[in-house]
Amino acid sequence: MKFIVTVCALATALISASAGASTITGLYNTGQGFASGTKDTHYNLTVTQGSTVLSDAMAYATSNGVWPISPWMANGEFSKWITPSRDQAQSYDPVQEGLYRYSLTFDLGGYAASSAKFTGRFMADNAAQVFLNGNLLASGSSFTEWSTFAANTGFNPGLNRVDFVVRNFAQNGGNPIGLRAEFTSSSVSAVPEPASMAIFMTGLAMAGLAGRRRQANK
Repeated sequence: MKFIVTVCALATALISASAGASTITGLYNTGQGFASGTKDTHYNLTVTQGSTVLSDAMAYATSNGVWPISPWMANGEFSKWITPSRDQAQSYDPVQEGLYRYSLTFDLGGYAASSAKFTGRFMADNAAQVFLNGNLLASGSSFTEWSTFAANTGFNPGLNRVDFVVRNFAQNGGNPIGLRAEFTSSSVSAVPEPASMAIFMTGLAMAGLAGRRRQANK
């Protein structure tokens, strides 16, 4: 009986260790680690509506001391504003409102999607909505104060996508567009190793067998 208890305890410990919480890999803050004026390759930009034609629609990290910073909150240690072109002061959408989708993908392969969660904050000019796999998480419309977002459901077992859809109101001149986002926390648990589960199931089977033997001997 002591052996069975030991086996069960060992299996439980192995499962707990293999399924310990980790931070989610691939959740990048905008502009972090990229020099000003260079492409933030973590984010993919898709222009879905607007009156400005961009030949090279990418996410570019911005520089402090260059308009529109400020009035935009200055870049910080953990994130930078990103814009659709290297010229962060460029004006967009003089006639028609623009919609700019900044997408970030991450993979939960090998992890329990049901255990995943994250929190974050963002700013945008003019406004933005945050989506996880097409599900709306939050909306915000400030470039001087943070808006928050969070998710603890809606994750896929494999690839996942976070979209920041920035809305740029139509204005003829002086109409930049920007997004700044930070992930403030994240966690996910690994799927238990098959060997750990096998040991655990063996321990349970042995415990059941021992119980039946005790009943038979009474």
